[in-house]
Amino acid sequence: MPIIVQKFGGTSVANVERIRNVAKLVQKEIKKGNKVAVVVSAMSGETNKLVGFVNEFKVRNDAEYDTVVASGEQVTSGLLAIALHELGIPARSYQGWQLHIRTDSVHGKARIEEIVTKDIVAGFKKGEVAVIPGFQGVTSENRVSTLGRGGSDTSAVAVAAALKADRCDIYTDVDGVYTTDPRIVPEARKLKKVGYEEMLEMASLGAKVLHSRSVELAAKYQVPLQVLSSFEDSKEDIPGTILVKDEDIMERRVVTGIAYSQNEARITLIDVENVPGIAAKIFAPLADAEINVDMIVQNISEDGKKTDVSFTVPKGETEKAVKVLEGAKKAKKVGYARINSDTKVAKISVVGIGMISHSGVAAKMFATLASKGINILVIATSEIKISVLIDSQYMELAVRALHETYELHKKPAGGKAVATKKKAKK
Repeated sequence: MPIIVQKFGGTSVANVERIRNVAKLVQKEIKKGNKVAVVVSAMSGETNKLVGFVNEFKVRNDAEYDTVVASGEQVTSGLLAIALHELGIPARSYQGWQLHIRTDSVHGKARIEEIVTKDIVAGFKKGEVAVIPGFQGVTSENRVSTLGRGGSDTSAVAVAAALKADRCDIYTDVDGVYTTDPRIVPEARKLKKVGYEEMLEMASLGAKVLHSRSVELAAKYQVPLQVLSSFEDSKEDIPGTILVKDEDIMERRVVTGIAYSQNEARITLIDVENVPGIAAKIFAPLADAEINVDMIVQNISEDGKKTDVSFTVPKGETEKAVKVLEGAKKAKKVGYARINSDTKVAKISVVGIGMISHSGVAAKMFATLASKGINILVIATSEIKISVLIDSQYMELAVRALHETYELHKKPAGGKAVATKKKAKK
């Protein structure tokens, strides 16, 4: 019998009525003759409420933080198991520690190391649905851990990989992956298929449909991953967007989608001594503090003795990053005249594996932004993406203009997939 893993996000389980609807979606898969494991998020808004409780205290304890915020998924998993029993479906809820979803000990953003599936498999033999809380696990010290925001997607893909599932369905409040956010561009088009590599870039660059770590896992273990809506009843075989190998996509265009992120802050160090090893001295303390650095640009003075270094970090870690660098200066590990930070920025990215064999993508992007009077602050590229940092007030204008420029509202012509080993031409 095929094994299907279903994951339901916070909006899908926001109240008892929606949890009953989820139970009916599980029932549909069971009627097809499938074995089903379900991964659930906390009810919409619940995690924020729990985080708020923790933030009422002046003392921060990461392990106890995880204990508190992980409880939201426990409630949902128990309620869904009850809803399944109401439909006459055998079901059993688990907690992360009961299944031994083993993680490292980095509380708040732990990484899954192993999932023991023997209890789930034993339940399958009894016709039982396993209801599993996403977002959580257990450390080697037997402490509850959480995977960070969006971690339930990661939990679902990890469970699917461990079970060698035939498919992992991510149910959310949207019916698939679009060429960009349809709230900004109503003409945005739903994609039937997206390559793992493209989706990983889009997710990491701000597309909120899937968490980037879940896509990374899906690609690593070749888990067929489908995104679909829990609120729409579709008769299609593939009602949402399914992630596949890049070479399996026949309808291909140069640019697949436009992603954006407002969770950005730019930090600039002014008048840094331009000597070998200075970059390592700047970014090592940030790495030690587990602060992710993204876009980086360095401007060397005319005499070559001084340089300004700018980079981006998640907006919520701006203050922490500044304090780390001020500490490094005080300890005389790195010298600079002053430090500036700016949180009123946004990152806009064009993504497409077709960039590998097509030139002019960057020029078209820069020309489009210039025609709208939008100044580019930082540029970063890879083989299949170009990202720019701009003033946040122009974010929506930039997304709309680029979507139109690359004609993403039009259906692509059929054709062979683009070769992925040619040198990038931007």
